Amino acid sequence: MSQHLEKKLSLFDSTAIIIGSMIGSGIFIVSAEIARQVQTPGMLMLAWIVTGVITIFGALSYGELAAAMPKAGGQYVYLKESYGPLYGFLYGWSSFGVIQTGTIAAVAMAFAKFTGVFYPEVLAADHVILNLGFLTINTQQLLAVSLIIFLTLYNYKGVKAGAVLQNIFTVTKVLALLLLVILGLYFGFHGLGDWNNFKPAFPDVITLATIGVFGAAMTGSLFSADAWNNVTFTAGEIKNPQRNLPLSLFIGTTTVIFLYLLANLAYLYVLPIEKIQHAENDRVATLLMQTILGAKGKFFMAAMVMISTFGCLNGVIFTSARVYYAMAKDGFFLKAATKLNKHDVPANSLLMQCVWSCVLCFSGTYGQLLNYIMFVVMLFYVLTITGLFVLRIKRPEMVRPYKAIGYPVLPAIYIILALLVSIVMLIYQTGDSLRGLVIVLIGIPVYYLFSKNNQQKPVSD
Repeated sequence: MSQHLEKKLSLFDSTAIIIGSMIGSGIFIVSAEIARQVQTPGMLMLAWIVTGVITIFGALSYGELAAAMPKAGGQYVYLKESYGPLYGFLYGWSSFGVIQTGTIAAVAMAFAKFTGVFYPEVLAADHVILNLGFLTINTQQLLAVSLIIFLTLYNYKGVKAGAVLQNIFTVTKVLALLLLVILGLYFGFHGLGDWNNFKPAFPDVITLATIGVFGAAMTGSLFSADAWNNVTFTAGEIKNPQRNLPLSLFIGTTTVIFLYLLANLAYLYVLPIEKIQHAENDRVATLLMQTILGAKGKFFMAAMVMISTFGCLNGVIFTSARVYYAMAKDGFFLKAATKLNKHDVPANSLLMQCVWSCVLCFSGTYGQLLNYIMFVVMLFYVLTITGLFVLRIKRPEMVRPYKAIGYPVLPAIYIILALLVSIVMLIYQTGDSLRGLVIVLIGIPVYYLFSKNNQQKPVSD
């Protein structure tokens, strides 16, 4: 059995991981909530544009860190090297507790809910199969948990096996999303579309309150464009990571943002802003397809979301376990997580992630937890990219095969924009933001507990 992760992922594999992890169910639903908050078509599009700018600038900056430190764990490693092990641990703690496992639970539940479109009599939310009083389990939860277990076990087969599945579903979902855009614009140009839907583009008066609401509304679009950094978790398994990691980050994020902008353009061209705001269950994409295809549009969209969420779920499960593996190698997670199986996969880390994700599915708290943590996710991004500046000063001798494009301007713009969004979240979503911060801070005593009992010298893969 090998004692090291094997470098088996190509540029295409790593790009597919980024695209597949980013495109989940968000693009099909969150525009409704954003539209209700920002009120006008121009502001809706602007929210996605600003999200795109933040995401791409962030990816370009991460490229330097990824190329300089191509190790398993990605963001955990960058924070550890920039500020010390505590900061890396707090990111890993938050990832295991909420960020990655909560995303796994949420995406798996989205898959189950849309599967219910085809089998409503079996997969209704109120179809309870076990009621213990303190715990109620319905068929949607059971399907979601079964899918998490299936994909976890599948990823035991090796990094290349996980990548092949990811490639298939990424290509399929990109083609499906392109088909949605093409159908929307085609039928729009043939009578269903109206350019007046884009009017009035912006409010007559822009106030500080308008800007505040706009920033808060971006929570949804930022979450939909998140997970692009997950590929860095698998850096220890990517061929020629100094070249392929930065390149995949740029190609993957720009591809997804371009598709997201096109999708929202199609929504607005066919649907007035009022219809987007009041789409049933916020399913804007379903409303679009029902408008152009009739009743069968609902089934088309359900199948599309199932494909999208399946691929997203595999990507997050596949990559995230590498964070806990890297932490365990440094002595800051359960030692069992360091073990690789005969396929050179951190199987125990995958198993631990699977168990906690399933618990979150059954608890039903994953959505609430994700709301709490989005503020913290942005802060971790800010800290990580600020680390770019820290390491340029602290470690000038570090070999940097790729240097961030536009440094120091573009990374600084990212930091400013992300901080502004974080401040707005703190002001307009104070309760959720502070609860998220509490979840992170609870990790501090846990870190010192690991430090006290940590007798091994930190080793990185």
